[in-house]
Amino acid sequence: MWWRSASFIMDRQQNRIQNDAVSMENDDENPNSTNISAYYQTRAAHNAVVTTDWLAQSQAAAAAAAVAQTSDGEIEGGKLDVVLNSDKALSVIDVFDGWRKQPHLAEAVAAIRALASIIRSSNATTMMELEIELKKASDSLKSWDATSISLTAGCDLFLRYVTRTSALEYEDFNSAKSRLIERAEKFGEISYKARKIIAMLSQEFIFDGCTILVHGFSRVVLEILKLAAQNKKLFRVFCTEGRPDRTGLRLSNELAKLDVPVKLLIDSAVAYSMDEVNMVFVGADGVVESGGIINMMGTYQIALVAHSMNKPVYVAAESYKFARLYPLDQKDLAPALRPIDFGVPIPSKVEVERSARDYTPPQYLTLLFTDLGVLTPSVVSDELIQLYL
Repeated sequence: MWWRSASFIMDRQQNRIQNDAVSMENDDENPNSTNISAYYQTRAAHNAVVTTDWLAQSQAAAAAAAVAQTSDGEIEGGKLDVVLNSDKALSVIDVFDGWRKQPHLAEAVAAIRALASIIRSSNATTMMELEIELKKASDSLKSWDATSISLTAGCDLFLRYVTRTSALEYEDFNSAKSRLIERAEKFGEISYKARKIIAMLSQEFIFDGCTILVHGFSRVVLEILKLAAQNKKLFRVFCTEGRPDRTGLRLSNELAKLDVPVKLLIDSAVAYSMDEVNMVFVGADGVVESGGIINMMGTYQIALVAHSMNKPVYVAAESYKFARLYPLDQKDLAPALRPIDFGVPIPSKVEVERSARDYTPPQYLTLLFTDLGVLTPSVVSDELIQLYL
């Protein structure tokens, strides 16, 4: 644009070249480069429902949510955290890995739990030492998978929220540390319940007789559809196959268990089937400052088709996925590559696009369902300011 300086453009081009170089060097080194989410949308015109105190709003919604059911494999409170911290020699990665293996726990929430355990087991004697220790632990977690937007955002939000408490407010460091532990546990609890909050907020947008298109596999989208089925709503779902990971097959299997009518589509049949669709549901790997989303490859073209046919596109995303990023186009994304098997040998001279995600601009999205409330894309930047203050 006319207001960008030449140096800014040159810096951006240089960063792209460096990113491309890094991606070529690390094509097969990152085992987590295939992380993907799915999508969620609905039809309805709603104004943003936002409050400046996101914590109060999330707590209010969480209070109305069902209590965590350990019989379903979910973890209540911080019980696992206590068990993991019985051995003080465990590193933050060990604790994180223990939480990450829980089937219903998001990666970012596992990181939040792990950081909370660092505060609890720390031997620091001053707030400065504790903040340095937390920062190092956060950097370790973020480097575990540098391509994960939700992991990075979750760690950054945790540090911003927890360390707002100053030791000067208390008589001694131990009192300050206790307050930090309390805030850390509260943050972890709210993040853990975010999925249930989003599922509740979304129910009024699903109506009897509707057809919902989803792309890939997202636990928050599955939670929404599961709650709708429990509420006896009558709807059907179109699942894209989600190549090359075939995540749509996984989601269709889960929906079939709920007796929800499901139809599988090959990815290239989205435009062909869009006239039968009432709404699109998508998740997000990350929500950026513009109000757009970064998500599984193919989200952008689905949003384009839906927008051209006047079908609403709604996103379901937890607030710990709100990231301080502002991509201008697809090539501004940090490389996140994945192996692709076409089932036949590919000549060495043939280049294969292995990017795992794309960027969908805000003008193609209708609403974002978050644990902060139901937001329009234009309100996301305001919420990010509140989160990172």
